[in-house]
Amino acid sequence: MDVQPHSSAPSNSSSASRQRDSEAVERAGSIAGKFRRSAKLLRHADFQRVYKLGRRHFGTHMTVFYLKRDDVVARPPSAGTPHVGFTVGRVLGGAVERNRIKRRMREAVRANLPALTVPADVVINPKKTALAAAFPLLRNEVARAFAVIQEKCS
Repeated sequence: MDVQPHSSAPSNSSSASRQRDSEAVERAGSIAGKFRRSAKLLRHADFQRVYKLGRRHFGTHMTVFYLKRDDVVARPPSAGTPHVGFTVGRVLGGAVERNRIKRRMREAVRANLPALTVPADVVINPKKTALAAAFPLLRNEVARAFAVIQEKCS
């Protein structure tokens, strides 16, 4: 009876998975920076204000609501920067699917956020198709939406 020693090294499958993920990010383009808290839309009242007073941009995989922010409403440290929030309802699937959609959308926004320079509040409401769409397609759609917002709010 042969006894094999227990290895505490990480399994090859998880390291291979991490390697594939990092290669995918490299192929998608260098994504610098982090989606900081100051760039997030967090309060329920802010989401409601964007829905009620803002404009809409419809895309294939998402609907984007946006509202140019007045300096009076903005918090001082982030007065000139855009704030982005996401709404992913239960109708889009279970928790695993919703979280995956949010992760993909956050990454697409992170890649395109430097292009949005106007002080605006943006709420992205993805559709079910965002889960199966190719990531470069999502990234391009977010870039298109940000270009429209930049043009309309300037």
